[in-house]
Amino acid sequence: MKITVVCAGKLKEKYLREGIAEYEKRLRPYADVRTIEIPEERMKEKPSAAEKAETIRCEGERLLAQVPQDAYLIVLDVGGTELSSEELSAKIDRLAVEGQSHIAFLIGGPFGLADEVRRRADLRLSFSHFTLPHQLIRLFLMEQIYRAFKISRGEPYHL
Repeated sequence: MKITVVCAGKLKEKYLREGIAEYEKRLRPYADVRTIEIPEERMKEKPSAAEKAETIRCEGERLLAQVPQDAYLIVLDVGGTELSSEELSAKIDRLAVEGQSHIAFLIGGPFGLADEVRRRADLRLSFSHFTLPHQLIRLFLMEQIYRAFKISRGEPYHL
């Protein structure tokens, strides 16, 4: 299984980089995991609604350009479907059985997601109705992907 995580912005916090690196290491026996970071779009101090929409649209185009063509695209979106860890594990298993060996997860920047990104998604996934920092979501996502593989194999991590 190939997993690609496409996200806006670089991780600045050492604890987040270290946590994500730990889960990437743990995932090596289960999947080939790759992270692609694009620079965040810059926003004016007090943008108009049109300027904000254009900034989000440009960032969305650049994010989507990094999504591998053959990948099943899961966009992390506060308005998406909430799944339990077991449901995410089952979804990944179903995709593998159906011959989908590449999953891309997309995390937008701090200003939100463009409508085009939402439309392109095969699944919009929400971790919570809370608004959470997009940088922190990257750590949550890596942990949940790892947990999904452990659940799928009946291994004790998730118990």
